Amino acid sequence: MIIDAHSHVHDPVGSHLRLLDDAGVDRTVLFATRPHPERATDLNSLRHEMSALDRAVGGHDNSLDGYRAAWREQDDALAAHPERFIGFGSVPLGLPEEQIAAMIDQEVVGRRLVGIGELTPSPGQASRLDPVLKAAHDHGGLPVVVHGFAPTTAEDLHTLSILAGRYPSVPLIVSQLGGLNWMTAVELARDTPNMYVELSTAHLVFAVKLAIRELPERTLFGSDTPYGYPLLARATVERVTSPGEVRDLVLGGTMGRLLGIL
Repeated sequence: MIIDAHSHVHDPVGSHLRLLDDAGVDRTVLFATRPHPERATDLNSLRHEMSALDRAVGGHDNSLDGYRAAWREQDDALAAHPERFIGFGSVPLGLPEEQIAAMIDQEVVGRRLVGIGELTPSPGQASRLDPVLKAAHDHGGLPVVVHGFAPTTAEDLHTLSILAGRYPSVPLIVSQLGGLNWMTAVELARDTPNMYVELSTAHLVFAVKLAIRELPERTLFGSDTPYGYPLLARATVERVTSPGEVRDLVLGGTMGRLLGIL
């Protein structure tokens, strides 16, 4: 089974399904989203959507109304295509520990989602994930996905590795291969048994090759749709691997194991 470990709700959903079909992807992890760059029709409308993205990944847009609207979009997509989409739930960071735990109980486990993410702490604030990881641990080790590209910093990646060490039953997935800090991400994951890297939007082919070589059982294929295409992301993995066990793990075997579906 080919599993895309990173995608966002796409408008319209049918366009996303066609991208998955073109790439031969069976299923994809689906995150809620507030920005929708795929709606843009020109540079000005794209700037509008990307400014929403900047606010989200910078941790500056944590209104519950915004989250609830995104959750509704995600719920509609999951209900319409349960055979293709695997739901993960995000929560605002910076809330009191008890409120985060209650929100994960209600908005992740209560909605029958199977993981937490994509989380976007403000730069230098990765420590705010501690109560999320604690709640994930309390629910049997739910996988947690954290935004890895800018504005996430190298310091944040170090903090994430420390937090992962506190909750060894929780798979902690750093998305986008840690962005420009990809070497740091690979080094930290190599030394942290429950830390994984996901490859979407990786900007260097040899970074993908090295990550898979260093972490053959903890590197995940992902596209970050609509910011990337599943076909291109899969082709990159296949270009730097040979047919066989390692490629199969990267393209879905490891993610399937984490989710208990393989």
